[in-house]
Amino acid sequence: MDSTFFISHGTPMMLADDTIHARHFLRLWKKKVLPSPPKAILIISAHWDTPFPTVNTVSINDTIYDFPHPNFPEATYKFKYPAPGSPELAKKVKELLLESGYDRVDEDGERGLDHGAWIPPVHVP
Repeated sequence: MDSTFFISHGTPMMLADDTIHARHFLRLWKKKVLPSPPKAILIISAHWDTPFPTVNTVSINDTIYDFPHPNFPEATYKFKYPAPGSPELAKKVKELLLESGYDRVDEDGERGLDHGAWIPPVHVP
C-alpha cells in the first residue's frame, strides 16, 4: 500500500544546528514511521513564484541557495544536494492539474530545488 505524508518546509540551519527539533524529528520519523524508502517525493514550493502552476522536469536538480548571505553558516552555502528529478512524474502532475480545471500548467527544465524543497529530504530519505 502506498502512503502519503505532508512534511513542512525546512530552515537551512537544519544542516548546521543540531539543536533544531525538526532535524531530529525528521530523522526519527524516517526510522519509526516511514515504511520504506519513497518511490517519489512530490514537492510543492512556496519559494517558486510563477505566473502559472509550473512543474520541474529536470533529471538532476541543482541546489538553489535562496536565503540571504551571510546570515547562515558558510557550510550551508557549500552544501550540495543534486536530488534526482522525475520528468515522468512531473508530466503526470501536470496532466492531473489540467484535468482538475487549470487552464495552463507550464514545464521548467532548468530550475533546481530551493531551500524549502531540499532541506526536508536531506534528513528523510
